Amino acid sequence: MDNIKKMILEEEAKGNIVVADGTGLYATSLKDIIKEPIEGILYNLNRGKATVLTFLPDPKWINDYAVCKVITALKERITELEKQILLNK
Repeated sequence: MDNIKKMILEEEAKGNIVVADGTGLYATSLKDIIKEPIEGILYNLNRGKATVLTFLPDPKWINDYAVCKVITALKERITELEKQILLNK
């Protein structure tokens, strides 16, 4: 676990995040991932509603579900603000 923590912190210093998928760990640019549509973000983070609901009965699913909803709301708000900026130009 110490090696994984070290990798995550090293990648964070580079502006990346580390994500676990079915094949292992990989680093990806935080700037790039936030440009993706919400479905892509949640899929890459393994935090879509359908996935999170499979975490039951582990109570961890409650906060994971909340994370899904917060990320969705933030992404929708960003999209809304970007549209407003474009209209005001």
